[in-house]
Amino acid sequence: MKNIHKHKEHTQKTNTNQIKQYRFSLTLIETLIFALSQVKSQVVHGSALIATAHGKFFSNGFDLAWAQSAGSSFGAVDQLHHLVASFKPVVSALLSLPMLTIAALPSHATAARFLLALSHDYVLMRRDRGVLYMSKIDIGLTFPDYFTALMMSKIGSSSAGCDILLAGRKVKGEEVVRMGIVDSTAYDSEESVVEAVVCLGEQLVKRKWNGEVYAEIIAGLVRSSFS
Repeated sequence: MKNIHKHKEHTQKTNTNQIKQYRFSLTLIETLIFALSQVKSQVVHGSALIATAHGKFFSNGFDLAWAQSAGSSFGAVDQLHHLVASFKPVVSALLSLPMLTIAALPSHATAARFLLALSHDYVLMRRDRGVLYMSKIDIGLTFPDYFTALMMSKIGSSSAGCDILLAGRKVKGEEVVRMGIVDSTAYDSEESVVEAVVCLGEQLVKRKWNGEVYAEIIAGLVRSSFS
């Protein structure tokens, strides 16, 4: 993600692609947890967090090369499980922020970054290049409980959930809106999707919602994901 910074009055903006690997390493996970804690400490009524990206990928998920560097299949599995467990606090921190959160997807979001996108309250995606893909079935990995629970709480129907989780379908464009995964794909460039997300954030923060109330409502909607 982009380093988090103030944007206009009460909107904070992030970008996922300042780190060139586009994959979740332990270092990146720790950086995100720290950054989200800093955001939370600065929240005022009518705040919003916006996540954006540049280039081809919003991201490709976990750092599998690091996991495989363990030197054995058992070691690789252990290191991957460590990444998965370390990532859960990132998702939990996003879901518990006392503020509006919006993700802009101008590009691909695969595996853990797909889940990261769904951890935001609103998701807007570029029509022509945005692609969502949950790759675990294709690479022979099971889903952590919190992955499955959160995705099924966010995806519009059980049939769409099966397509994404069991069939490993790559979906994009208006299809992801019909499936209830993304809020809008009415954008034909990276700039237009980011502009739309910023505009949405600016519109909603004007209502100056009580952040603690907002967070409690979100918690009620996704509580089963982290029970």
